[in-house]
Amino acid sequence: MKIKKMFSASLPLLAALSLGLASAQTAPAVVAAPMSAAEAAQKASDLAAQARSTLPKADWNIDRTPWKQAAAAADQAVNAEPNNPDYLQLRANIYTDVGFWKQAERSWDTYLTLKPDDNAARIKAASVQYNMGYAAYSRGDLVSAPMFFAKCNQLQPSDVACVIWNARVALEGGDYAGATALYQQAAQLAPTDKTVPYFLQIAQNAGKYGPAATTAFSRAYEALDKGNKAKALTLYQQATAAAPNFLTAWREQGRLALELGNLPAATAAYTAAVTLPEASAADKYNLSVVQEAQQVGLPATQAFRAAYTKYTSGDKAGAEAGFVQATQLSPKYAKAWAWAGRLAYERQAYPVAASAYGQAAALDPNDKTSAYYLKLAQQGK
Repeated sequence: MKIKKMFSASLPLLAALSLGLASAQTAPAVVAAPMSAAEAAQKASDLAAQARSTLPKADWNIDRTPWKQAAAAADQAVNAEPNNPDYLQLRANIYTDVGFWKQAERSWDTYLTLKPDDNAARIKAASVQYNMGYAAYSRGDLVSAPMFFAKCNQLQPSDVACVIWNARVALEGGDYAGATALYQQAAQLAPTDKTVPYFLQIAQNAGKYGPAATTAFSRAYEALDKGNKAKALTLYQQATAAAPNFLTAWREQGRLALELGNLPAATAAYTAAVTLPEASAADKYNLSVVQEAQQVGLPATQAFRAAYTKYTSGDKAGAEAGFVQATQLSPKYAKAWAWAGRLAYERQAYPVAASAYGQAAALDPNDKTSAYYLKLAQQGK
């Protein structure tokens, strides 16, 4: 009886299960209708617009909603109609905005096979190649980087940035003839860009320095572009260690060392520079500046250097103020007193000139020029 009761009690449960199973088997499935290509494209466009308006540009990446959803919808539209240029362009713009360069490249390539004369698209496609080239350069891939920059230049022949970077990777890769030709091309595109002739000369002379020194020099310039002066100085030092005859690297090393207040490094750089056959009067002047800094202090010397730069550029009022500042930083700085006197004399401020020349002559009895102009200033002529 116990068994029978248990069996009887289970009948309602079995009936319920059977009823549920039957219901499950007979209920119609609810399946969402697939989106058309046009609907998917519209969804992608709306989501991309939402992303652009709600997210800061620094936060645009493929993993962020709604960018991820926008890209997926754009992919769906293109997969449905692979030769629709509007859908290809939509997808390319989305991947370009989020910096998904490889997907952006693929999309622009396909789009441009259909619309090769769309210059606005070619500009964006070139920017993708530029970014891919820079990424390759940054990870040390000097095989891929030139291909990306060359394609950038192919898409936008007038884009000097592509040419310059193509030249740079050629230079660092040891293709000095190629780098020279590319810098010459860049010089035609940007005749007022002062860095182009500078690096053109480096490329033309790179065979004397070798790849290690040339690469270190180029990387130092990149570090300066990013504001990392300490790293740049180290790289310039590596360049001259690899090629002691690299005069430009010695000059840059000395200049940067002075900016950083590193007097020993500046002294070493300019001392080495003046021993080379191509050394100029400016190199000898710079050596005298660092030698003076050892006597009067670097702050005063730097003030003097800045003042001299202003003088050579024609800013005599700024130069005079700078020379006076140098004398204030180091009252025994005879050369600064002499230059302060010279500029005061040139503007016919004879009492001021006489005072400055008097200090210069007292500090350096061998300075016959200051003694001569001291007398003229005292006489007011």
